[in-house]
Amino acid sequence: MRTRDWGFKRWLFTIIAGIVFSSTSLVFLFDSRFINRVQWHLLRFLFRTTGHVSSLLWLAVPALILGLFLIFWGFYRLLGSMISDLGIPGSWPKRLYKTRHGRRGPKIVVVGGGTGLASLLRGLKEHTTNLSAIVTVADDGGSSGRLREEMGILPPGDVRNCLLALADAEPLLNKLFQHRFTGEEGALAGHNFGNLFLAAMSDVTGDFLTGIKEFSRVLAVRGQVLPSTLQEVYLEAEYTDSTTIRGEHKIPQRGKRIRRVSLVPKDAEPLPEALEAIAEADLIVLGPGSLYTSLIPNLLVEGITRAIVRAKAPKVYVCNVMTQPGETEGYTATEHVEALVAHSHKKIADYVLLNSDFDLPRELLEKYELEGSYPVTGSGEEIRRLGFIPIEAPIISKKDLLRHDSHLLAQAIMDILHRRHKAGKRKC
Repeated sequence: MRTRDWGFKRWLFTIIAGIVFSSTSLVFLFDSRFINRVQWHLLRFLFRTTGHVSSLLWLAVPALILGLFLIFWGFYRLLGSMISDLGIPGSWPKRLYKTRHGRRGPKIVVVGGGTGLASLLRGLKEHTTNLSAIVTVADDGGSSGRLREEMGILPPGDVRNCLLALADAEPLLNKLFQHRFTGEEGALAGHNFGNLFLAAMSDVTGDFLTGIKEFSRVLAVRGQVLPSTLQEVYLEAEYTDSTTIRGEHKIPQRGKRIRRVSLVPKDAEPLPEALEAIAEADLIVLGPGSLYTSLIPNLLVEGITRAIVRAKAPKVYVCNVMTQPGETEGYTATEHVEALVAHSHKKIADYVLLNSDFDLPRELLEKYELEGSYPVTGSGEEIRRLGFIPIEAPIISKKDLLRHDSHLLAQAIMDILHRRHKAGKRKC
């Protein structure tokens, strides 16, 4: 017998025992005929065995209390066993509340890739499960690049990161899917287990999108992760000195200032599910993530930018908190927004969310400065002159790395949505 089956039956037996105790006690208390018959036999038995006689009615009330307790406790634990498949940490009432609350939450679409997007998703899933992450598939480096070349599948790395961010998996399972094989030689050296699993799932199911959906079921993912396109695409960059390079992972390595990036081929078709999610969204969030290699590649897929602009939902661009060497080195917040506008050719966002907390640990700043990375600064007035509404909030984490804090960022975005709803109600 499996442990889960035994646990289920154990609490069922507890409920039955409670019903027996409670019903017997009630009969003792309210059915005098039953009392007279049963008590007479029990008293005679007690007198013969102990030589003493006393009323048994005083046992009815404690037995009733015990029975009611067993019924309550049995139902509580039985429901806990039935709801445990939801996978949300904490007691089952908390899990049930989170699930029901999340399903009623707003429909939010996030666009981007990399660790920045995963960090945002970890925070947003506490507010809603109606999440759709539209992820770039232009990655061609590391484990993703090798699987892309050897198996002919779309790069799984960014998709895997978002799936794990939305998952309610146990810590050990999450650690397993993030595990990277060490070593410099061998077929597995440098590969990520989650990437291999997603590649295998895609091979078994027959296509990448179905593989993602089955991966989501395995990890009890709250929301959906969608590639921006199912076509094989590569990212090409043109630098300010007019030189070009192809390959997402190669672009930051040149250390040159980027003029623009483009997709090859340029006519990649968007995923229909992604367009549908954008059209139905209550809020659309662009970023955070690497500006040129994670966010903009999604906007270069034909139809994605047009769908975002046409959507009635408010749009928020989350500006990075730190510059990225070889990509946005020396950029201000204004330059981030200008690059976004230059590649979308439209006003693709309503709000620009900026970090307002620059009281950062000196030791962490020095570590980043050695790598050529600095806090992204900028004036809200400059953003406003570009036609956007600047929103400043403390959204940076100061622990081991200087990056967006999942919960602070998610709360700032939810505040924008609530503010927008209140403004709409006032107009009505």
